[in-house]
Amino acid sequence: MPIFEYVCKACGREFEEIVLGQDQTVPCPACASKKTEKLMSRCRHKSGGGGDYGAPSSGGGGGGCSGCSGGSCATCH
Repeated sequence: MPIFEYVCKACGREFEEIVLGQDQTVPCPACASKKTEKLMSRCRHKSGGGGDYGAPSSGGGGGGCSGCSGGSCATCH
């Protein structure tokens, strides 16, 4: 089942919703406004190398961002 991310234009809350139809209007769970907009979902990628690219590294081995070799994004951000 597809899960989409939305933001409410009335109250600013971001939320996720399972949507079966393509053009379904999704009301905000906080304020019930129908002025919501679908967000671009963040992508996660896991390769066979043990790194989880797209999620911050916990500092344990492997991972980190593509611009550093420190294993923790805290060392370069």
